[in-house]
Amino acid sequence: MGEYIEKHDTCGTICLKYLLFIFNFFFWLAGGVVMAVGIWTLVEKSDYISLLSSSTYAAAAYILVVAGVIVMLTGILGCCATFKEKRNLLRVYFALLLFIFVLEILAGILAYIYYQQLSDDLKTNLRVTMIEKYRVGGDTKITKAVDKLQQEFRCCGSNNSKDWQESEWVKADKSGKRIVPDSCCKTMSTGCGKRDHPSNIYKVEGGCITKLEGFIMAHLKIIGAVGIGIACVQVGTQLTETWIGSRKVWLNNRVRNA
Repeated sequence: MGEYIEKHDTCGTICLKYLLFIFNFFFWLAGGVVMAVGIWTLVEKSDYISLLSSSTYAAAAYILVVAGVIVMLTGILGCCATFKEKRNLLRVYFALLLFIFVLEILAGILAYIYYQQLSDDLKTNLRVTMIEKYRVGGDTKITKAVDKLQQEFRCCGSNNSKDWQESEWVKADKSGKRIVPDSCCKTMSTGCGKRDHPSNIYKVEGGCITKLEGFIMAHLKIIGAVGIGIACVQVGTQLTETWIGSRKVWLNNRVRNA
């Protein structure tokens, strides 16, 4: 009878060990999601980041990338700690979990804070950036970002196309008699910005500010949801893992005492 219990308990311990492995695997996948969102924000939307005066948007994305990398490494460490049953590894594992949780919550909070400030930031700074830095001083990053913004969102100027009348580039007559950049044109071609007509130039109500504000707000929601949402999921996962781990210890003790 004792032999039967020992075999049964040993199988139970093995099952719990593999269950912990599965939880850590999903934990690793969650890290991949967090990192992917951060990288996507920085790489795909990097041009628009240069148009923002605040670094909060970029900071939240960088935090997600760092948190994602640590999560993935922690998932691997958790698997090793589970199978080798090393107490030191487990201590490092849980310390990293706490650090990750703090990082993800921080990213979510930063995204929420900047979400509240975004409208004022754009209204205060985007117009100045466009009229003072477009094709001025060799700042190609700003120029590229403005051209991409106007073409992708089919807008012209921060509030409207008339904003370009105050542009340093236009006033210095470096524009080749253009009154707006060629990127304002509905059908973009060299020199098309010379003709200011609704059939040629985008006349969008609210200009590029409204378009960019809506775009970044949508992405801030994603960053906040991923940061705080994944952090909460990880808390639930770790509570489950802790319970499984305690059951595993209990089964091991029963096997030893059988």
